[in-house]
Amino acid sequence: MMNALKNRIITAALLLPILLAATLEARADVLRLKLEDQITPASAEVIITAIDQAEQRQATAVIIMLYTPGGLDTSMREIISRILSSRVPVIVYVAPSGARAASAGFIILLAADVAAMSPGTATGAAHPVMMGGGDIEETMKEKVVNDASAYVRSLAEKRGRNPQAAESAVRESRSFTEREAMENKLIEIIARDEGDLLAQLDGRTITRFDGSRVVLRTSGEQIAELSPTFRQRLLMALADPRIAFVLFAIGALCVYFEFQHPGAVVPGVVGAVSVVLALYGFHMLPINLTGVLLIGVALALFVLEAKVQGFGILGGGGIVAAIIGSLILIDVPWESELRLPIGLVLAVVIPFALITILMIRLALRSRHTKVTTGSAGMIGLKGRAHTPIEPEGMVFVRGELWHARSHMKIAKGETIRVLNMEGLTLEVEAEKDDAIMPKKASAIEEQSANSS
Repeated sequence: MMNALKNRIITAALLLPILLAATLEARADVLRLKLEDQITPASAEVIITAIDQAEQRQATAVIIMLYTPGGLDTSMREIISRILSSRVPVIVYVAPSGARAASAGFIILLAADVAAMSPGTATGAAHPVMMGGGDIEETMKEKVVNDASAYVRSLAEKRGRNPQAAESAVRESRSFTEREAMENKLIEIIARDEGDLLAQLDGRTITRFDGSRVVLRTSGEQIAELSPTFRQRLLMALADPRIAFVLFAIGALCVYFEFQHPGAVVPGVVGAVSVVLALYGFHMLPINLTGVLLIGVALALFVLEAKVQGFGILGGGGIVAAIIGSLILIDVPWESELRLPIGLVLAVVIPFALITILMIRLALRSRHTKVTTGSAGMIGLKGRAHTPIEPEGMVFVRGELWHARSHMKIAKGETIRVLNMEGLTLEVEAEKDDAIMPKKASAIEEQSANSS
């Protein structure tokens, strides 16, 4: 019995260092994620994944270095919901110097367990932006503003921050420097860098969203970098409406070129990939149906301009419809920076319209052009009977002697017209109007025939 107990003690003593090493390896002190992008579904996925990893690795805290002009309301709320439910304290740090956390970024800053800013940074300007005017738009704007105001007040009060100052960023589009944010009790820390931030966090008692209190111990702890995966970086790029818009325009032109020139392959592949990527990017963004319809009307007007020769009126109307449709394509009442800028829209729409009209016009013109090569190019040509055709003989067409047959008798020297071609035999008929073929052509025929 004693021997068995000794063996267990010895085994436990041997396994203890291994277990401790594995625990230390699985644990990270502080995790850091840099987000220098607009708030979109892709960036929301990146932040949620970072918090999940911090919980799995039992990190002391996770720092989100934020530099954003704002973004989508739905993605912002997903991020905030994950921050509030995180088992690991979340520190949002607006950095480096010169960075900003505007609009949706300001509200994410309010939701953090600890809000920090670097010197020379700014935050705020969270007023929702609506397009258009009128009573309906004004009513919708008022509803959005009231909803956003109540949301930031709730977050600020729960986090022990100034709800009046937070609400002023929504109702008055007020912005704050790091010093003003500290004075208005919107943030807790102004830190020069991450080392300074960890030093100020050490020993700080924070109240979590559920009411529990946690003392942070960050002195001397290492910071582990979290990087988005390739897939997440690709999604963040595609979620940029400017990139998706340009990809769609290029892809549409390439696909149309492939339809007009089957077998080119490269334009078809590039176009198909570009259109699919663009549609996936648009799928992650709120799309305005009116904008889609206007772009569809613009394409129809481009086709009509090329077909009926609208003297530029139809094409001009199409350009106007495409510009308006592109400007309202992204339906973001919260964040104007996610809308397509007018400069980009003009730079894409006008060349796209001109190229599309030109390509359609060339395609339509080519359909009416007579074929001049191959067997199809022989049909309809006129020549002269080199021998009598009863019902077969020889004819002189396009400077060459051909074997021919006809359902009627044709005398030597009579003008003929080619009806069909089977192999190297022409099916011909007599042409009544001999004036079309100059009389001196007979001498040329005779000379050609003798030389052959």
